[in-house]
This record gives sequence, C-alpha cells and structure tokens, in this order.
Amino acid sequence: MSLIKVLDSDTVNKIAAGEVVARPVSVVKELVENALDAQAKNIKIELVESGKKLIRIIDDGVGMDSEDANLCLLRHATSKIETAEDLQTISSMGFRGEAIASIASVSEFSLITRRKEDEQATEIFFLDKGNLQTNKIHASEGTQVTVKNLFYNVPARLKFLKSDKTELIQIIKFIQ
Repeated sequence: MSLIKVLDSDTVNKIAAGEVVARPVSVVKELVENALDAQAKNIKIELVESGKKLIRIIDDGVGMDSEDANLCLLRHATSKIETAEDLQTISSMGFRGEAIASIASVSEFSLITRRKEDEQATEIFFLDKGNLQTNKIHASEGTQVTVKNLFYNVPARLKFLKSDKTELIQIIKFIQ
C-alpha cells in the first residue's frame, strides 16, 4: 500500500492559503490590489474585529462577467498572464491567480460583480469543498468581495493572529 497520497483540491487550497493568507492584512492587500488592477477609482474597505470576523472590499472597477467570476475562484486562474514569457513584462499588482481561491478556502466567501455592459450582476458563494452557488442579482458596476470568519475552518491558523489592535495597525499601514 502506497504511503504517498495525492491531496484533494480542498486540502491543497488550504495549504496554499497558508502561503498567501497569513493574516487579515494579507486578505486586504490581495483584494485591494485586485481592485486597483480592475481600474477602480473608489475602494471601500469594511472591517469587523480588524478583519477576523469580516473583510468587505467594494470597488467601482470594471467587474467581471459570470464566466470570469467563476474562473477567478480556481487556483492558477489569472487574467494577467498566459505564458511563462509574460512574467518578464508583468505590470499588474498580482498575477499568480491563487489569492481568491486561497482566501475562499479559509473563510465564508462571497463575491458580487458586474460589468458596465451587463444588466445583472453575478453573485457567488464559495461553499464547502469548493462548491459554488451562483445567482444573478441587481448590483452596481464593480466588484464586492466579502470574507467572513477568516480561518474558521483552519483553527490552527487562528492561533497566529495577533490582537485586534495589532491586526488593524497592519491594515492601516498597508493602506497608507
């Protein structure tokens, strides 16, 4: 019997999340950078308990269509590059395509997004084991990402978080 096991995608995403999402400021950084890459002129950040209970980033960027909204939740899915050669000329904030999948795997995650040309927005809830629930709703142009209960399903990661004051200071420093 083999001792080597191929991990399921849910476990892989949670491991990757440890590399991408160390604390609330990591989530804010990734989501704000995505908003800037989406040409947002206005970005609103909402926090509860310094991001431990809630992080909501609302932007007025270009938004995504339904297909892209679903694809952005897959690991290594990105709009920034297509080939290894593109890495030499990257000019966006991020490109790996792991942030959203990683954040979603360690939180109660939802996304609402709409492009200017679309009549309805796409709303996606990331459920257990990477299952998605997708709805069509009315919403403003841009993207809203809601991250609730960060690390609720990876309790060992919670031990590494600092006090609310310390976590908030890190977020404020990043924004400044």
